[in-house]
Amino acid sequence: MSAPENADVLHQLMAREPLFHRTEFGTSRASFEAMTAEDFWEVGASGTCYDHEFVWSVLEQRYAEGAPEEWETSDFACRPLGAHTHLLTYLLRQGSRVTRRATIWERTTDNWRAVYHQGTEAGGS
Repeated sequence: MSAPENADVLHQLMAREPLFHRTEFGTSRASFEAMTAEDFWEVGASGTCYDHEFVWSVLEQRYAEGAPEEWETSDFACRPLGAHTHLLTYLLRQGSRVTRRATIWERTTDNWRAVYHQGTEAGGS
């Protein structure tokens, strides 16, 4: 993939992170289904694995409680993994909590959907 194509993908995916905290992509079950692969899973900063259904149940509760917190993202990088699959990495600051994030995104016919997501504690620096 050429550099301009990768830059375009980077900007498209940056607009979708932090994952599940961009309410402009919707907060309904249908929206969640549209933005994730059926076999989506994630590994939390604690090291615990969460499946598609568990992630939705947490999000459903979070969305019912109101608007998400404002978090700061930086240090984005994007790497193609295949013809339609990309790894997006970034740093997320949630107050004093800092995590490194990685999401594997798959381009569908008309959208992007997350296949995998991971957060890893990075310290407070």
